[in-house]
Amino acid sequence: MRFAAAAEAALACGWRYTVVSGWHPYVQTTLDTLASQRRPMADPLGLQKQVLAQLAQGPRPFGELAQMTTVPVVGRAAILHLLWHRSVGVDLSAPLTDRSVVHRSTPELGRPR
Repeated sequence: MRFAAAAEAALACGWRYTVVSGWHPYVQTTLDTLASQRRPMADPLGLQKQVLAQLAQGPRPFGELAQMTTVPVVGRAAILHLLWHRSVGVDLSAPLTDRSVVHRSTPELGRPR
């Protein structure tokens, strides 16, 4: 009854209403991975600029983009940092893997870091 009442209240306000009963199994892992890069990050190697420069030419798979940086292992952390801060984007309706396509964010979504 509570869900039905909430649906009616949302309808009266012109809102959509959906009940989510659970997450896909990969969601928590992806959120933990992205959240690990939420703190300010020093970038003395300029890896974030390298990532953004590569994405200026068009979207790229996560793994390929990391390999294009001068230090690929650290490049992965730079990409995750940019994802958390919405400077770049990725489709999160699927697990985050090396094949996930990373793209530049629109200016109103991204926040420079």
